[in-house]
Amino acid sequence: MATFLTAVVSIKPTIFSFQSESFTSLHTHINTPKPFSISLPRSSRMRFVTHAVMETEEKAALDPNLESSRRVYIGNIPRTVDNDQLTKLVEEHGAVEKVQVMYDKYSGRSRRFGFATMKSVEDANTVVEKLNGNTVEGREIKVNITEKPLATSPDLSLLQSEDSAFVDSPYKVYVGNLAKTVTKEMLENLFSEKGNKVLSAKVSRVPGTSKSTGFGFVTFSSEEDVEAAILALNNSLLEGQKIKVNKA
Repeated sequence: MATFLTAVVSIKPTIFSFQSESFTSLHTHINTPKPFSISLPRSSRMRFVTHAVMETEEKAALDPNLESSRRVYIGNIPRTVDNDQLTKLVEEHGAVEKVQVMYDKYSGRSRRFGFATMKSVEDANTVVEKLNGNTVEGREIKVNITEKPLATSPDLSLLQSEDSAFVDSPYKVYVGNLAKTVTKEMLENLFSEKGNKVLSAKVSRVPGTSKSTGFGFVTFSSEEDVEAAILALNNSLLEGQKIKVNKA
């Protein structure tokens, strides 16, 4: 008789259990999304900030109640013109609130420009219309409505005419460390005061702008004048800064 063996396979059930804290964690992950933020590159943030500032400034510039809308710049005035004289010049064309001629804090000399704040925008516009281009003691004055001198909107034709009028010479000095306010007239006056026969002078400027590069040139008719100018004026003060004078 054949014997049959029956294999008994015992299968134990596997019980899966979830701990309460794991389930809670899963529930939280699904139902409570984390807050998110967008981090812009620094350049983009700067563009947004710059745009906001420019927009604010533009709105401010349009406000007729602001002093800047009534403030008139008057440039290229003679050094002899003081606050009282400038007030008399301006008040012929409108009601004046205040006038100030700008002076160098070191030398005490006039910087050849000043400001007049009018009582209304209309008066400010009238002053510009009536006085811009007029001659005061032989000098053609520049008048416009701005908080800054004409460096922000340079009269390039005037600067080009200055360059074309410059008389070059083999007898020339380089003048360095010039203050931004120094003009060709200042250089001519300074070097002429020492008895030198100045042919011409000019301040070098950034091409296409009225911004000074901080140096200039003065020309003479002889080598003796060059030597005398260097000896007398090297390290002297002009507009509060010590200038450097040497052969060009």
